[in-house]
Amino acid sequence: MIVITLTKVPQSLRGDLTKWYQEVQTGVYVGNVSARIRDLLWDRIMKNIGNGEATMVYNTNSELGYQMETTRKDYQVIDYDGIPLMMRLNTTPGPVKHGFSNAAKFHRAKVMTHRTDRKRAHKLQKQVTAIDLETTGLKVATDKIISIGAVKKVENGEIDQFYKLIQVNDNIQTKITTLTGISSDLLKTRGINLDSALQQLKEFVGQSVIVGYNLRFDQEFLSYGFKKIGQPGLSNQMVDLMPVVKKTNKFLDNYRLSTVLKEYSVRNSKPHHALSDAQATLELETKLIENGHLLI
Repeated sequence: MIVITLTKVPQSLRGDLTKWYQEVQTGVYVGNVSARIRDLLWDRIMKNIGNGEATMVYNTNSELGYQMETTRKDYQVIDYDGIPLMMRLNTTPGPVKHGFSNAAKFHRAKVMTHRTDRKRAHKLQKQVTAIDLETTGLKVATDKIISIGAVKKVENGEIDQFYKLIQVNDNIQTKITTLTGISSDLLKTRGINLDSALQQLKEFVGQSVIVGYNLRFDQEFLSYGFKKIGQPGLSNQMVDLMPVVKKTNKFLDNYRLSTVLKEYSVRNSKPHHALSDAQATLELETKLIENGHLLI
């Protein structure tokens, strides 16, 4: 059993805890999770507590059977012959200075230093191209690429875009048209053949690092496409942002692109449009670097 009490903390932090614990009274959370999840949640509390306070009591194998942690400035957890006690500190308070614990302050300082270093490194790094595909389905061997979008930053900081519709012999299913806005008629009038599209994509990408979200899906379709036209595939360094997000943000409801973009405050004006998705993915890559979560 684990009990956590929170006082004057951000509402977003309280919302996170309700995914794992039951709020039995305002600011009082009760639950039963593994030690790993418990520690991860406490770390999250420490990093996001703002000006609030938190105390946690949880089961252990000690003689008394429980242990305590707190961020309060007027109390300290001490060990008295194996018994955890909350000792009130005999200090003369002026106003209590709320804020982050020393550990949290150190963590934030370290993150900010990394962010500065990453921003500097970002300016010196290799050129990055974000790509995205729309297809008729999920099966590489039977489904087809119907659009390719790619976006990269050029030397003056402006965005260079690549977008091609691909002609296919199959009729586009209604559900795909509804999702992507791409119809059979559109591909017949504005599409080009796969051979031309892939060759132009290779020229656009050049030697840049390729990033994507759930990039393995795009890689498999591109590799199959190049093989189909008898040309060597892309040999660029590939970076999938999905595993990065999963490693650094363990508390999202899901890891769909739309959910992740919202979490990182990245706007995507046309979801399931290859060019718009590629643009959003490039912005996500920038955010991850600035936050110290990615280095290319």
